Amino acid sequence: MPTIIICPGIHDPAFTKSFISGWLDTSGGSIDQNQGNILVFPGKDFLSLSALHILEFLRVSVAHRRYRFTGSVKPPIIFISFSAGVVGAIGAAHLWQLLGGRVKAFIAIDGWGVALQGNFPIHRMSHDYFTHWSSSLLGCGQNNFYAEPAVDHLSIWRSPQSVQGCWVDSSIEISPPKGRLTATEFLLMLLKHYEAN
Repeated sequence: MPTIIICPGIHDPAFTKSFISGWLDTSGGSIDQNQGNILVFPGKDFLSLSALHILEFLRVSVAHRRYRFTGSVKPPIIFISFSAGVVGAIGAAHLWQLLGGRVKAFIAIDGWGVALQGNFPIHRMSHDYFTHWSSSLLGCGQNNFYAEPAVDHLSIWRSPQSVQGCWVDSSIEISPPKGRLTATEFLLMLLKHYEAN
C-alpha cells in the first residue's frame, strides 16, 4: 500500500481539510479505510516551496510509522500537491528517489508554471483549459484533467467533488469513463490504479 503525501499550497488550511474529506467521502471507504497512509505536510506559507522541508517531514513521518528509512524497505509514495506546493513536492519526489525511495505517482493540481519531469508517472489537474494547455508545455505525462467549465484556482482544491471536467491524454493503462467526471472521480481512479499496481 503506497503512502500518500499531500503538499498544500499557500492558503487557508481549512481548504486542505475540505479537499481530503471531499475525495475520501466520495471513495466509499475504498481508499485506505483508516486514512493511516495519508500524510499532510504541515508547512505554512513559504515552507510549501521547500523540497528539503517536505523531504524531512516525509522521512520523519515514514520512520515514525516503523519503516526502515535507511534500509531497503521504504513505502512507495504518491505525491498529491497543489499550487505553490507543487514546487516543493517535485523537488522532494526527486530527492526521495535519490535516497532510494520509490515514487509511484506524482499528481500536480494547478501547478501552473512548474516544470514537471521525472522517471515516475506524472499527472496534472487544472482549474481551466488555459492552465492545462500552458502547463503541459512544461511536462505533464499522461492522464490529465482540466475543469470544464472553468472554476477559480482554489475551487479545485477546496471542493474537487463539485468540479466537473475532462480527462485528456488517456492511456490504455486506465480506461476512461464515458462522459464527464468530477476532479474527485478522476483523482480516485488514479489512486485506485496505483494502489492496485
